[in-house]
Amino acid sequence: MAVQPRLRIGLLVAATLAAAPAWGAGLSEAQVRAFFAQQERSWNAGDLEAYFTTFHPEAVFTDQYRTPAGEIVPYGSSSLAGARAQTRRFRAAAKVSEKGEIVSIALGADGRTAQVVSREVSRIQGAKGLRVTCAERRQELVLAAGGLRSKGQTDTFARCPR
Repeated sequence: MAVQPRLRIGLLVAATLAAAPAWGAGLSEAQVRAFFAQQERSWNAGDLEAYFTTFHPEAVFTDQYRTPAGEIVPYGSSSLAGARAQTRRFRAAAKVSEKGEIVSIALGADGRTAQVVSREVSRIQGAKGLRVTCAERRQELVLAAGGLRSKGQTDTFARCPR
């Protein structure tokens, strides 16, 4: 049975739309979770190029520490270029892996943003042995340039739970 040309075009359009991400329909929790999983896979594979492409060019990276009394002690902030350089130096001296768990996702009413809070456990194997760190990570995600990007991350380190 021959497919009519008009029907053939309709089927082609439908197949193309089904294969593309549904960005026009608004950001979904599933898309945020997939983004988070991709970041973690890239980081753990040591694929820094893939990892850093998940960030907006103007992303800001902030590290801080929460004391047992609950006070926040800032460590510093860096730009995307600064974070890339620091990460390359850090990973040259240590093997690093991270396991994250999403605590909350708040989708923006605009359908183009999301606030994500996760818990991160990092295992750092360096010259002085194994070190484990724990942090709460906050990221603001935005739809930009046809894809999902992080505007940066704030890691608040604290003692790991026993």
